[in-house]
Amino acid sequence: MKILVSYATTEGHTRKIAQHVADRLVNAENSVELLDLTQANNIDLSRFDGAILAASIHMGHYQRGLSEFAAKHALALKTTPTLFLSVSLSAAGHDAKDWQGLEDIMADFTEATGWTPTRTEQIAGNYCPSKYDVFRRFIMRRIIMSKDDLADPDHDHDYTDWHALNRIVDDWRESLTK
Repeated sequence: MKILVSYATTEGHTRKIAQHVADRLVNAENSVELLDLTQANNIDLSRFDGAILAASIHMGHYQRGLSEFAAKHALALKTTPTLFLSVSLSAAGHDAKDWQGLEDIMADFTEATGWTPTRTEQIAGNYCPSKYDVFRRFIMRRIIMSKDDLADPDHDHDYTDWHALNRIVDDWRESLTK
């Protein structure tokens, strides 16, 4: 199978997730094209048996690259089996209000772009104060301390469950052959 793995990232963690997914698919003997969504505007999606898109949520929105790509390619995406990996720190927690917020952001995104992914999975991101500017570091520090009592607010922490991500990707890939 030929699969597109594309991503939009702010600090680089979603790119790391996309690379991990691409490597997993290649190891399962798939042909994979890994592409930054800001570079994917003229891509022909009919060349692929499926597409995985990954983007992270910042300040209640996905990156512009994802939104523009999804709006431009909404019709082609509707006819392609897709897996959308929505990356955020909220997905690391168990707060019902945070999870409702993730659903609301997704609903706003689908309404704005006209694209509803075949499957959507919420993936926990990372806390990365080493890459934040002063303002973002202050805000994120307050958020992380309110959500994770054990967190060290001065050090980066990866909340991604890589084993769960592997199961999600394997399950989605297997669904393409059914």
